Amino acid sequence: MGSVKLKHYVVRKGKHAYWMPTPTMKLLGFRIISCGHDGPEAWAIAREWEERYQRTRKGLDAPLIKAYPKNSVGDAFERFRRTKEWETKPSRTREDWDRGWKYIEHVFGDVAPETITMEMMDLWYHRMIAKKGVGEAGRTMKTWRALYTVMTAMKLCTPKQDPSRAIQKQSVPGRTEIWTQSEVIRFVKGAWRAGFKGLACIIAIAWDTSFSPVDCRTLTPSHAVSVGADWGFVIQRHKTGETAFGIISRPTRQLVQTYVSGLDFELHDDAPIFRTRGAAPGPKGGRRHSPVPYQKSSLIDDVADIRRAVLGKEEKCRLMDMRRTGAVEAVSGGGTVESMAAKMGNSIDQNKTLQKTYMPVNLASVRAADESRKIGRKNIASEQNEIKKLKLVKKTS
Repeated sequence: MGSVKLKHYVVRKGKHAYWMPTPTMKLLGFRIISCGHDGPEAWAIAREWEERYQRTRKGLDAPLIKAYPKNSVGDAFERFRRTKEWETKPSRTREDWDRGWKYIEHVFGDVAPETITMEMMDLWYHRMIAKKGVGEAGRTMKTWRALYTVMTAMKLCTPKQDPSRAIQKQSVPGRTEIWTQSEVIRFVKGAWRAGFKGLACIIAIAWDTSFSPVDCRTLTPSHAVSVGADWGFVIQRHKTGETAFGIISRPTRQLVQTYVSGLDFELHDDAPIFRTRGAAPGPKGGRRHSPVPYQKSSLIDDVADIRRAVLGKEEKCRLMDMRRTGAVEAVSGGGTVESMAAKMGNSIDQNKTLQKTYMPVNLASVRAADESRKIGRKNIASEQNEIKKLKLVKKTS
């Protein structure tokens, strides 16, 4: 298949195509458009959106931004989007707001917030559950409640009178999956052998440190430290801002050293260390895709591909589940809440102030959590007693 050059057309991971508007284009209401897999159909979609933008830019079409009534919910959201507070939000957070807004806008966009009743919210929320599911409805409700706080600050509605607070938000059942050490070893080796060397390092680090996926994929040389004979990373967690220290094992250290020494460019202190595999043109041509720092979507896709190839289609564990696995192992090995809080970089007790006061991040606590994981891992592996259904039968005389 050949290739074409289209403005604002981007292909990720060698196959997923997007039409990507610039910040200036977004001010006119244009958003990222998923075009599907790279090919003629994706080119046609991107070309169509590019033409719409050019017509809007030249004044032939009206901007996509809708004009809402003054002091309506939609007007408040557009005002909020023009603030510095919105600009400073992480891009993923803004995407979550936009994702929720598309379900809020068509019902409440033209409505004054003070006129929205509990009955209206109840009908909207439960209809959304029926159409989109509990997860999407819950995400949207979270966006609404955050927006209500903004509208309160704008003096468009009464503080602490959000009608949605009378509705019990339903939750998706929490995940319970955990990894075994043997699965992780196979996972790392499978990624490395398939050419996903950056991914192999991310998996190994996630297992050793219990860092979240985003904290692993955004590691830079400036995060790397040594303490005695140990190597590790000191980070500010993306989600909480808490300081976390992660020690990596000797095999992971060797893996990272091999990966870095094989890079054909010099890493700057603040550049993400781990990159995608990249892709060369196939036998039918196409674009060359150089390795780039992992993003959320590319990491999810690559993890899923390697997991299926190594562990089979039935395996459902995700990279995020390694964080839970570390906690389960540490608790099984007698680890304390204090040591786990220090290792995971969060406040696992409800009283966060006391946790910060009495559980500072320190190397001794991290080592204690790591030792507890080793003990717990052995305890879990040696536990052979399984719960089986007991069949009660009537005795015959």
